[in-house]
Parts: sequence; C-alpha cells; structure tokens
Amino acid sequence: MELTVLDKTGKETGKKVTLDASIFGIEPSQHTVYLEVKQHLANLRQGTHKAKERAEITGSTKKIKKQKGTGTARAGDIKNPLFKGGGRVFGPRPRNYSFKLNKAQKRAAKKSALSQKALDNAIRVMEDITFDAPRTKDFGQILENLSLTNKKSLFVLGDSNKNVYLSSRNLQGVKVVNFSELTSYDIMNASDLVLFESSIDKLQENLRK
Repeated sequence: MELTVLDKTGKETGKKVTLDASIFGIEPSQHTVYLEVKQHLANLRQGTHKAKERAEITGSTKKIKKQKGTGTARAGDIKNPLFKGGGRVFGPRPRNYSFKLNKAQKRAAKKSALSQKALDNAIRVMEDITFDAPRTKDFGQILENLSLTNKKSLFVLGDSNKNVYLSSRNLQGVKVVNFSELTSYDIMNASDLVLFESSIDKLQENLRK
C-alpha cells in the first residue's frame, strides 16, 4: 500500500511511502482486536468499589422482635439486608480487573486494527512537524487543513515531541501518542489515523517482532 506524504497545509509533498502489507494489509480479526480493547479498558478500571455487607454494618445483633405471634415475617437483627440501613447482599468488593494477553496476540490485534483503517481509507501520512513552543492554535490549523475538524483523530509520533503533544491536548477529539504507546483501542476509537513520517519505520519494525 502506497500513500502520499502530506505537509502541514494538507498539500502533497511529492514523496510517497510504502506501508508493509504484512501489517497494513492482512485480513482483520475482530475477535483479536476485541480482546486487546477489552484488556485496555479493564486495565483502566480502578476496582476500588466496595459496599458493606451484613457483617460489616455497625449495629446491634439483638433480635428485634419475637420469632412468632406478631403476624409478620420473622426477622433477626437490624442489620438484615431487607431493612433500610442493613447490609448489602453480595455487594461489590475491591478487585483487580486486569488479565494477561500474550504479546503475539497484542501485535496481531494492532495489525488487524491498522489493516481495518487501511481498508476504510482512514490512514494519512504527514511529514514531521515541530513547534518552538506549545501552540494550540497552530495545531488547530493543521486539523483544519487536513479536514479533521470535529472528527476523532489519532496522530502517531516517531519520537517524543512535547510541544506537539501539548499543542493538541486542549483540542477535543484529538489524541497524540508515541508509536510505542499505540493501542488497538486508540486506533479503533479514532475516525482518522495520521502517521507522522518518522513513525512508520519504527512502528512497522515494532510490529514485525
């Protein structure tokens, strides 16, 4: 797959790059992508939810009324889950939601996600840019030049670039990541994927391992 490199004004530079068919041209596996997205979202969960059960409620353990003869249902202490202020039955407890996924599976998931974007013609290649200082307005102009305003877009850097990252941080729907931080969730969550020129070789080398 061959793509033309664009400059920051959205015009073609005349340069072309070839994307590896073993990464951007495979048959996408939806299940593999699902597994990595599920793991990514599971890892984001804090798992600190907690509700007090019957044994953890502060209150008397005295039987509140006699067992029989009242004409109502029998009841034990005031901490009964059926009463207001009682303990919760099988309430949530702190837990770790993360689970293991093999490296080969994660690489296969990224390849499937990238191949799906290639099938959707949602990948663009842009020449590397630098900012002397964080400039949100300048990055917003780049989005406008690429017709990405009001769209979810993902920009992939080849090297860490703090000013580019900071320039995009306040723009809604835009995310800038380093190639090593790329996840299937980020790829599938974006409507358009923009690869900076320097990121392509590094990304492909990383996914060939």
